[in-house]
Amino acid sequence: MRILIVEDEPKTAAYLAKGLRDNNFIVNIASDGEEGKALITQEHYDLIVLDIMLPKYNGWEVLSFIRQSQPATRILFLTARDQVEDRVKGLELGADDYLVRPFAFSEVLARIRSILRRSSTNQSNIICIGDLVIDLLKHKATRGNIRLDLTAKEFTLLTFLAQHTQEVLSRTLISERVWDINFDSDTNVVDVSIRRLRQKVDDPFEKKLIHTVRGVGYVLEEC
Repeated sequence: MRILIVEDEPKTAAYLAKGLRDNNFIVNIASDGEEGKALITQEHYDLIVLDIMLPKYNGWEVLSFIRQSQPATRILFLTARDQVEDRVKGLELGADDYLVRPFAFSEVLARIRSILRRSSTNQSNIICIGDLVIDLLKHKATRGNIRLDLTAKEFTLLTFLAQHTQEVLSRTLISERVWDINFDSDTNVVDVSIRRLRQKVDDPFEKKLIHTVRGVGYVLEEC
């Protein structure tokens, strides 16, 4: 498990990092919001321990950035801001937990493990590829926290592509799995459906996820 600590007090950051490393976590430290955003862009983290009062970008701004770029990443606020309105704001903006200083490391560790257990329990029902998040239980998909307006068949097609991310899927396989029918080779129903899906999943966004492999089929991946 990889954890990022975004904390501008060196002693606090070093204390947390040592304790987490002693418990077999891989830990990186960012000393301000700008460095935190850069590391989040470069690496995948299972959880981020985040202060609010940070130089350059504060914790609220970093949280918003994370939720837009990596919605599935877990976040624990660890801060001296102890007002009820701050706790409510943090949770409403998307933090998974909020812990006030002074703290005991044992409680921080317990909170982190609890968040990661919840994440692991829900993992099979959530598919994340870049900023695309598919919730199988709620039957909804979002990109960058924007809900995608998909038909039932489009959702099934997107889910099938996402469950086989980085695999090139033939038109025949897609038609069999999504429509449960062996379409004639001259039909273009798969191509038409992919084109309509792209209009909703890819066209409004700069980064494209659905790609054509000429003569073979389609693949969903973050390039």
